[in-house]
Amino acid sequence: MTEYYYELTIKPNEEFDSFVDLVTTLTNEAIEELDNAIIARSEDDLSDVEFGIKEFAKALHVKCETTLVKKENIDWIKQYQDSVKSVEVGKFYIRPSWDKPREDKINIIIDPALSFGSGHHETTSSCIEAISKYVNSESTLLDVGTGSGILAIAASKLGAKVDICDTDEVCIKDTISNYELNQETFHESWVGSAYTTRKKYDVVIANIVADVLVFIASDLKKCLKDDGILVISGILDKHIDKVLRKFKNLEQLELIHKNEWITVVFKK
Repeated sequence: MTEYYYELTIKPNEEFDSFVDLVTTLTNEAIEELDNAIIARSEDDLSDVEFGIKEFAKALHVKCETTLVKKENIDWIKQYQDSVKSVEVGKFYIRPSWDKPREDKINIIIDPALSFGSGHHETTSSCIEAISKYVNSESTLLDVGTGSGILAIAASKLGAKVDICDTDEVCIKDTISNYELNQETFHESWVGSAYTTRKKYDVVIANIVADVLVFIASDLKKCLKDDGILVISGILDKHIDKVLRKFKNLEQLELIHKNEWITVVFKK
């Protein structure tokens, strides 16, 4: 990586798409399109590109403002990695792969991705606290809406036999990758929700959103064994009453309130 790079900003007042096409022709570098500007960045001097843009604007009789600046080349990857912090939750230490493990905790490696769940959000940490308390090596567990798989992995780390499901195939793929990263294995996975399975589980976890929890309430309860534990989360406190009404036939064991987010633990 060189010490500096060049950034060319192009602001035509007309024919925007034509200028985008020209920039992509003049440089092999990736460009960024904003609402009213095109930005090209390169470690090579972009003066020739700027000249070509100006000549093009003259030929079209279009006003076009250009700005070429030389900037310090920051190591964005290291800066990003430094910004992702590890977190301690219950029995677990959740960390990105580039951070050092903690010997006194059960380590979970989660590298940030598109799917939800890194341990920092209140709903995720509350669910992990519940897993620490209610899951053991004899448990069978279903993680509904698995996201990044962090909750499923936590349960697997405690020796539970885990199934996962999500309506988004990307989340299933992310979870599989994170399981491999943690050298753990789950039992079954599927794209869909809890209604797909006919199994009964010791523990069912669903960290989703209030409206979805209300919609799939009967499916979640059907998945539970007698005396099974249900953990639901992703509930804003303003929605808690309508969610609790849907699960009123279960025994409420805990209500964990963190900022405006609520996690509830029930027993069948």
